[in-house]
Amino acid sequence: MALWLIPGAPAAACVLIALTGVRWLRERSHYPCILALCVSLGSSLGVLLLGIPDIAGLGPDGSHPQVSAAGYEWIRVGGLDVSIRLTADAMGAIMVTMVTLVSLLVAIYSVGYMRGDPGYARFFAEFSLFVFSMSMLVLASNFLVLFVFWEGVGLCSYLLIGFWYRRPSAAAAARKAFLVNRIGDFGFLLGVFLIWGTFGTLDYQGVLGREGVLQQIAQQHPGRLEWICGLLFLGAVGKSAQFPLHVWLPDAMEGPSPVSALIHAATMVTAGVYMVARCTPLFVQAPFVQLIVAGIGGFTALLAALIALTQYDLKRVLAYSTVSQLGYMFLALGCAAGGKEVVTLAVTAAIFHLFTHAFFKALLFLSAGSVMHSMGDVIDMRRFSGLRGVLPVTHLTFLCGALALAGFPLTSGFWSKDEILAAVAAASHGTSLYAKSFLVLQFTAVVTALLTAFYTFRAYFVTFWGEARFPAEAGQHPHESPPVMSVPLVILALFALAVGAAIGPSGLFGPYLAQTRGLTGGEEHVVAWMPMLLGTAAAVIGIAAAWLAYVGSPGLSGRLARVSTTAYNWSLNKFYWDEIFAALVVRPLQGVAWLCRVLDDYLVDFLVNAAGRIPWMVGSLLRPVQNGQVQTYALVMMIGLAALLLAVLNAWAGG
Repeated sequence: MALWLIPGAPAAACVLIALTGVRWLRERSHYPCILALCVSLGSSLGVLLLGIPDIAGLGPDGSHPQVSAAGYEWIRVGGLDVSIRLTADAMGAIMVTMVTLVSLLVAIYSVGYMRGDPGYARFFAEFSLFVFSMSMLVLASNFLVLFVFWEGVGLCSYLLIGFWYRRPSAAAAARKAFLVNRIGDFGFLLGVFLIWGTFGTLDYQGVLGREGVLQQIAQQHPGRLEWICGLLFLGAVGKSAQFPLHVWLPDAMEGPSPVSALIHAATMVTAGVYMVARCTPLFVQAPFVQLIVAGIGGFTALLAALIALTQYDLKRVLAYSTVSQLGYMFLALGCAAGGKEVVTLAVTAAIFHLFTHAFFKALLFLSAGSVMHSMGDVIDMRRFSGLRGVLPVTHLTFLCGALALAGFPLTSGFWSKDEILAAVAAASHGTSLYAKSFLVLQFTAVVTALLTAFYTFRAYFVTFWGEARFPAEAGQHPHESPPVMSVPLVILALFALAVGAAIGPSGLFGPYLAQTRGLTGGEEHVVAWMPMLLGTAAAVIGIAAAWLAYVGSPGLSGRLARVSTTAYNWSLNKFYWDEIFAALVVRPLQGVAWLCRVLDDYLVDFLVNAAGRIPWMVGSLLRPVQNGQVQTYALVMMIGLAALLLAVLNAWAGG
């Protein structure tokens, strides 16, 4: 019952707000949403703390411990049997607890941020719908239900990006996100079809719980599992904004800041990481695909970090940071290609970073929203500076989030980043081609860590240090956000600083997560001093360089930009990937659409219209005969009789 309360409470809140929000609840529309999220969070914590008590490993009967809720049969067609049933193992419990906790804090923040908006009730209805869909995605027990709610969170993303649909930029961003994600989702759907064709079932238990069957299929059908994993990963590339489908996420910042914090930083965009981690038993059988996962993750992490260096829109800096950190997570997941002994370490590193990232990235986005709230919706960092005096709480909470994102020692980001660097280092051991590839990726990860620290503190110093300047939109006396917005920031700041230290060094997170099917065996946690030292050095150097460029010697950044104009312009223009994407994908598709329209208008419509015109023309020819005059009918009868008589005479004469 507790499992069904997790998605059920937000679903009920969504229906209630949709039916009564505009007419009756109005400015109180947040009450059902927040109450439902409290219920969901309580149920999630119950599952996390009580549902899986044995964190030492396997359950008493040798099985992987999990909590299941009774479901109902949805589809039974031929051999396809699909039930909607909820299941929470260790990974699911961790994920759904994070989703509900961050959702609750963001919902409370939204009460202040969205107050007075004409779409206030609609916002909380769509917000509740998202939490319902995300919870169902996490707790699904088969691939078909996973895919349905995978599309559900995509729909919610579309609705909330385009929340201010009267703005052309918001409407365009919503369409872009929806269409780009369809590319990845098509691959995901093909992967689900291939799973059904290969295993004869879509249940996780039947696909992921039989290692011997997976090995047998890999031997009997070479390449089959690689295709399945590749198609599933294509879905993850779209949902988690990885290269080359990363172009939608920065534009998604057109939505309200709470949406950016929850959906496009902390939860929905991590669904791709969660799905690949969930399918670890499959991906272990396809090491080449795992190497692709690691390669795309590492490349995306570096590319997005380079772009973030020169952006001036504070939310877009954080958006590219999200793309980069998601790449870090995929890099960690791909490390399982280094051998079975690295599998647990790799997946633990990815999920641990996903968990900590949710808190500090939500904190940074909400802090950016607080800046926007005080600056009259201005988010261009060139138009304000020195805000630490007028926004003391926002300043300190943003600093906490920035330290965690940079991986500064003892913050949550430090511990999870250390796990990823350790996983990459472990995968690089050996002389195989895979190991040599991970040597390159290890270098990429360290460089990305340095760039992350630099662009994060560039944003911090430009926004909060220097001479106090405010845009005209901020009014005469800019002020701190109200407590309903500040309190969630403080809570998230505490998580950003402490949650990693609480569960990382103690080794609690690894053994707990290792209960998940397919993760037993191998190393759960290692203290890798060299990766830790490299990561710490990268963070310190990046922060120091940002201070030097924007505080110690303020003109230095401008001089560097003028010296390296070409590199600066490439970064500022996002390596022209939007233009490349438009040339290679958008315009060809527009050409195909134009051709289809021409064929539809001038060929298909012509044939359809002709099918209607031919009977009309025949009728027009016959219409004069049916004129109602007896003389005409008699004449026609005489002509017919004469023709018949001539035919008979002709036949008689011929006989």
